[in-house]
Formats: sequence, C-alpha cells, structure tokens
Amino acid sequence: MIKLLAVDMDGTCLNKKSEVTDRTMEALRLGAGRGLIIVPTTGRNLYCLPHRLSEGILRKGDGEDGEKNRDLYRYVITSNGGRVLDLKKKKTLYRAMLPKVTALNILKDSRDIPLGIASHMNNRYLIQGHVFAWMGRRIYGRDAIGVCCVKDMASVIRKSRHEVEELQLYFAAPGARKKTKRVLRGYSEISAAYSGIYVEIFSKNASKGRALAMLAQGLNIKKEEIACIGDSENDLSMFDVSGLKIAMGNSIQVLKEKADHVVRTNDQDGVAQAIEQYILPGVGEWQ
Repeated sequence: MIKLLAVDMDGTCLNKKSEVTDRTMEALRLGAGRGLIIVPTTGRNLYCLPHRLSEGILRKGDGEDGEKNRDLYRYVITSNGGRVLDLKKKKTLYRAMLPKVTALNILKDSRDIPLGIASHMNNRYLIQGHVFAWMGRRIYGRDAIGVCCVKDMASVIRKSRHEVEELQLYFAAPGARKKTKRVLRGYSEISAAYSGIYVEIFSKNASKGRALAMLAQGLNIKKEEIACIGDSENDLSMFDVSGLKIAMGNSIQVLKEKADHVVRTNDQDGVAQAIEQYILPGVGEWQ
C-alpha cells in the first residue's frame, strides 16, 4: 500500500499555463483525505509554491482553496532537495546547502558573462535587478509572494546570516550557457541542472531523491510504500528511492523508460490519473 506520494510541481502538477487545475486539486485532496501523505517536491523555494497549493497553508486563504487545503500536506521538499520542511512544526528536517564561499566564487568567476542572477535563501526567491525581478513576477504570477529584488546578489549573500539553498544563473545572451558550463566544471562540490534558459546550482549533497529518502526514514515509511510523479531530469533521483515510479506523458524519455507507468501529460491531468488509477485504484474515472 502506498503511504507517501512525492509529486513534482512544474511540468507535473502545473500545466503549461503554470496552473494547477481543479481536476488535479480534486485528486490530491482525495488522496490526502484517504490518509495519503502528499509531499510537494520541487525545484522552487517554499514561498514560490503554486498559490492554489499554498492558500490556507502558507498564506491566508479565505476562498474555496484555503478552506479545502488545510490538511492537504504537512511536509515539503524544496530547492531540488536543498530543504525538507515540516510546516506544522515550522521546522527544517533536513538541509543540504550550497556553501557561501562556493556561491560567491561562482558569481566572481562568471562576472564577465551576461547573466541574470537569482538565488534561494531563507525560503525566498531573490533576484538581482529590477528587470529580472519583474520577469520573475511575470513568470510566477500569483505564486511570487516570495520574490524579492536585490541590488547586488554577492553582497546580500556575503552579509546574510542565512545559507544559500540554490543559485540560479539565467543566460542573457548567445554563448552565455557555454561559458557558464565552462566555469562550473571547476566546482566539484556542486550539482548543476540546465534548462534552455538557465542553470540551477545546488550542493552535490542535495537531490530530490536524497531528501525524499531522509523524510521517509524519519516517518518510518519503506521504499515500497513511496510513490513519486515527475517529468524532468531532476526527478530521476526520486525514482531511485520510490517503490512506484510514475512519469508524465510530457516527461523526458529517460524518465519514461525508468517508470512503472506513464500517464497523460500535465495538460491532461496526468497527476489525477496517476492517483486514481495507480495509487488509489478503484476511484475516479480511471477505476
């Protein structure tokens, strides 16, 4: 029997419009109502979780979502496994931070490359410069309560008492990606996950899979009692520690090859299908 479901956000729970649909919300609430431990597992920081999932939990929710969300989830894995949080106790259960000196050296070594700079610190999303901050708010929309604009990222990191959960470098000109890769090859203490427009940089000790395993161990949940759903390269490590592995229809090919099941895409409520057909079989339209 599956006791815990680790579910990715972007490309999985969220459709191409960065929305969590009513159908997906209904399935997640169904699972939680039947005792399934729902764990949002994301590369985002805590205060950039999708607003439909955070209302009534991270922020006041006077509307329908806020009322229905109160018991939806307690634990969250953020920043690609950099943090595991217990929201009920307001406590960090596990952390794997990027050393400050490493973050500062990366910024120094890449200062001549045209890049947008962002970081996750203290569960918030910091963006250097007003232009990129504006873009961040446009991208995250109502999810952007944790977006903060800073003038100089290196100075903020150097002076802050908080650790760096993740560093992000956005490629602002042709050739920036290639030059950034060349810089990062010199840092054996990091992991780097690339997309077409930016790279996420985090501790080599951080991964969704390691964070999920640590949480499951603390909850005394066995591997065969864990299910995960994802779509991207940073979800592969979850597959290694889960008994039931589900890939979205829009997943990268290697994830589909390693999955026990491939469901519909994020634009076709694949998460709802996964919960109703494979995790809680016998309910919903996929029974």
